[in-house]
Amino acid sequence: MCQVDEEYNGLENIQEKTPVPTLNKTCVKCKGETAVLIIRVSDAFCRSCFKEYFIHKFRAMLGKNRVIFPQEKVLLAVSGGSASCAMLSQVQEGLGREAPKKLRFVPGIIYIDEGGACGLSSDERQRSVTQLKKIFTETGFPYFILPLEQVFSLPTSVLVPRTSDPDRSDASYKEAVDGFIREKQEVTSGVDQLRLDDSACSPEHTLSLHRLFSSIKTLTAKEDMLHTLRQHLILHTARVNGYSKVMMGDSCSRLAVKLLSNIALGRGAALASDTGFSDARYGDVVIVRPMRDYSSKEIIFYSRMFNVISVFTPSLDTKTHNNASMQRLTESFVTKLQSDFPSTVSTIYRTSEKLRTALPQQSQEPASKCLLCLCAIDTNVDEASAFHATLVSERLSQIKPQESSDGLNAARCCAEGQGCGSTGSCSYNRSLLYEDLKTLLCYSCRLTVKDVEAVNTLPPYIATEAEKRETRSRMKMQISEYLLNDDDDDDE
Repeated sequence: MCQVDEEYNGLENIQEKTPVPTLNKTCVKCKGETAVLIIRVSDAFCRSCFKEYFIHKFRAMLGKNRVIFPQEKVLLAVSGGSASCAMLSQVQEGLGREAPKKLRFVPGIIYIDEGGACGLSSDERQRSVTQLKKIFTETGFPYFILPLEQVFSLPTSVLVPRTSDPDRSDASYKEAVDGFIREKQEVTSGVDQLRLDDSACSPEHTLSLHRLFSSIKTLTAKEDMLHTLRQHLILHTARVNGYSKVMMGDSCSRLAVKLLSNIALGRGAALASDTGFSDARYGDVVIVRPMRDYSSKEIIFYSRMFNVISVFTPSLDTKTHNNASMQRLTESFVTKLQSDFPSTVSTIYRTSEKLRTALPQQSQEPASKCLLCLCAIDTNVDEASAFHATLVSERLSQIKPQESSDGLNAARCCAEGQGCGSTGSCSYNRSLLYEDLKTLLCYSCRLTVKDVEAVNTLPPYIATEAEKRETRSRMKMQISEYLLNDDDDDDE
């Protein structure tokens, strides 16, 4: 039998253990205080130095990129999570009286209530809104609490890219700062400014939102559609209220998951816009991500140590298994890999910093933008590519159904049944189909809309803009054909 104290002729199996970091260290910055937390193996901070480090990183990110000008209105998109609430806390710190270098922009807050898409009851939604309203009121900033149902009342103009002010874009950052110093304007507290609370929504819009998300087959497509509609509502609110920048609370860990999941979803052409510091796809409103240098560990420690209040709101993937959606699976994969290899998130994040947009963002022609995400359409590819082969396969599989449906539409498009639906001159109002939107979408949004069983459940402004683009494209083709025929007649 085995003996506990058995001797092996003096040859004990001695294993060298990796030294485990302990809190018996001094702060790496002040070299005097005892460290209270260790972010990484060699980064141990005391309480005061960690707060200074956290605040400096936020301001350094804004100062390095220099996209926010003095007295510019900036909308803070707060979801109630720890990252966005930490971002709100940093803006409060920067505008406070004790701040050595004050932030010079005028902030506002927006919260989108997504409970209708997530299946929450009215009491649960009202509870979250009440908690967040208390946090927003204490900041003194103007705030907007909007339900996601309001996307069904948005105008078509939200999907039209707009050009930014050329005088504002051409002005240098130094000139803007000098003008700020000359005017000596002080940032107001915002207590006397308008606070808008539109948390109440009509039952018709709530039912329409429920129909839309009930018709989406996969959780992957639901999360992507939810993100798109939320961006549209934030964009519209920023334009109506004069905000030219929108701050998102995306952390380094969140962007690492987003990068890999977007690649899996076919959104590789838009990675630079989706994960970079600034996103100028909308033209007049720029999305900025000042929290992209923070890991989730740093944000949680800061929130715990300095009492940054956050509100948990259930999302679509709450209490789902790891394989429920592509986004959930990617998050689980990155989280487990990060626990074994601590440099996983930072490696993915540093890769995202090197990405550049392959397609130009300067083109403001609506036809060159995706109908949903407003990124450049990436489906115009070479005929020798694998993507083109996939499109050919889809067309071959849909030849017979398409012919039968065209014949049905031609027979019913008007009372005479003359087949005027093929010419595009008939005014028959038929339901919106996937084929009507396919040519107006990028590859990733095509996959999302393809999972929507009833495309006519999409918000009305999407169908209206699709009809406008189709009409504009048809008119261009007719004009081109007319000019071509006119040139042929002149030659004869």
